[in-house]
Amino acid sequence: MNDTLEQLLRMLPDHPGVYLMKDENGTVIYVGKAISLKNRVRQYFQASKNHGPKVEAMVSHIATFDYILCDSEIEAFILECNMIKQHRPYYNIKLRDDKHYPYVRIHMGEAFPRVEITRKMHHDKARYFGPYFSTMDVRKAVDAIRMAFPIRTCKKDLSHPNPKDRPCLNYHIGKCMAPCAGKISSEDYKAIMRQVIRFLEGHEQDVIEEMRSDMLQASQAMQFEKAAMLRDRIAAIEKVASARQRAISTVREDWDVLGLYRDRGYAMIQLLVIRGGILIGSDHIQMDGTEDEEDGAVLRAFMQDYYAQQAYIPPLILLSSPPEEEKSLETWLTGERGTKVEIRLPERGEKRKLVDMAVRNARQALERAVLMQEHEWERTGGALQALAEILGLPKPPYRIEAYDISNIQGTNSVASMVVMEGGEPARDQYRRFRIQTVEGANDFASMAEVVQRRFRHAQEEREELSAQGKPLSSGKFTRMPDLVLIDGGPMQLAFAREVMDASGAVDIPAVGLAKREEEIYRVGEPDPIRLPKTHPSLHILQRIRDEAHRFAITYHRSLRGHKALQTWLDAVPGIGPARRKALLKTYVTRKAMEEASLEELAAVPGMNGKCAQVLYEHLHTPKENS
Repeated sequence: MNDTLEQLLRMLPDHPGVYLMKDENGTVIYVGKAISLKNRVRQYFQASKNHGPKVEAMVSHIATFDYILCDSEIEAFILECNMIKQHRPYYNIKLRDDKHYPYVRIHMGEAFPRVEITRKMHHDKARYFGPYFSTMDVRKAVDAIRMAFPIRTCKKDLSHPNPKDRPCLNYHIGKCMAPCAGKISSEDYKAIMRQVIRFLEGHEQDVIEEMRSDMLQASQAMQFEKAAMLRDRIAAIEKVASARQRAISTVREDWDVLGLYRDRGYAMIQLLVIRGGILIGSDHIQMDGTEDEEDGAVLRAFMQDYYAQQAYIPPLILLSSPPEEEKSLETWLTGERGTKVEIRLPERGEKRKLVDMAVRNARQALERAVLMQEHEWERTGGALQALAEILGLPKPPYRIEAYDISNIQGTNSVASMVVMEGGEPARDQYRRFRIQTVEGANDFASMAEVVQRRFRHAQEEREELSAQGKPLSSGKFTRMPDLVLIDGGPMQLAFAREVMDASGAVDIPAVGLAKREEEIYRVGEPDPIRLPKTHPSLHILQRIRDEAHRFAITYHRSLRGHKALQTWLDAVPGIGPARRKALLKTYVTRKAMEEASLEELAAVPGMNGKCAQVLYEHLHTPKENS
């Protein structure tokens, strides 16, 4: 423990507050709260057998800490929630996916409110409905609303409707009441929107009964067209309502049900969202950083993280086990909701069945997630580890670079450098080259040129960055590979190996992968390595080899298209070298140029109205005559 920490520990007050642990870079790595900062923070730095590996690892990275005094435990609890949300500390328990679920938004303060989909919630007095656990679910809900209710879908500013405006097609087919043309008053339109809100709240039957009453009145008044329209809307709502009737509760209340399941250091929480007694959605969320934590700490962390992002918190939350600081959680949730929120652990009856269902679903979700993670490890980390053993490498090759050459009859020869890090494509590290020193279709010499240029660039960048005092990692070529993969057999590999050795890359291993038999060649080894077709290590080499081929082909095609366009422009009167260069810089393909308007062509630097007109006519002349 350094002198700074010792001094800070001596100055800690015996007072409630929030503490922020920081590493040597000043990054907040953990946020916690305490009734007594003096007692709680000191515990981390005392030798204790109770410290788990996670706490020991965290303490080893603490360089300093800050703290904020609070007047009460609940104030510290709320501040801790905000600090965790702000800093997302590495050692705090957190949701694996920081999801921003979609919501339906309706602002009744507008003259003619719209139904919108949003992932961001604001304190704007609008109503938010959800969460929906997929974009498909929320779009289905919005489509159902628009089918059943004649509300507007346009984004026009209707603060001052103009009766002279022509209604759109939706008005003529009964899908909108045309507020834009003054066909309905704001009061009557809002009455429809209040039905939409009750529908979203899960009170479909109330809406249906109200519509049936209106339909009967319209029929008795011999307004048969209106009655038929209401009949169709009732049918649409009933269709949606029947599809939503899943796991109905005997009481029409709003609940959230949280079921926790843990196994082998993993933790999964299943969330069931019940609104109006109907299960309207569910989702499972994996938690990270839970290895040394109790169930109560995991549930508390989830509830802090999840409910801090939600627009609506139900009055009752059912849990499978008690969370840490249950009363503080209830107080915080009540403050967020504005009315009382109760946390309950049901022991029997309907609520207990729902909790058990959530736990069963959490168990299945965790088993699937673990299998997927194990499969992913076999496909990436495990495959790299096996590859290191097969090739006799000292460690698994984290960064693999693959090279490929592309040309057609020796023209426009290009090369690609594709990078895989940790078994996954690192697309920001891809590089492409135009062959400069080789004439014709000579893949051996082309491969040698590209590899030589790659390592020459690395050396030049290292010298330049060192002279400027900049980190070496900021260069385009300074990251060195752990393994180089050449597309080809022993001859291509030999050319590349010779150039690598001459460029100072003697210690970087290189192998070749021949397409025909998928054999792996090593320098100085006469016999290739033949792996089973199903071997994960072979798959990882094939993936990066094929990606290098795809990347090279794509570059080659773009150059051919660009050259063809350049040749075609040479035949257009008035287009000289300067104008041609400006046009090619603005429009990479002929299709893009054809889609440009006459005014846009004239706006290209160096062009004028006359030249643009000539070019426009050439572009839109049938190609067989152009």
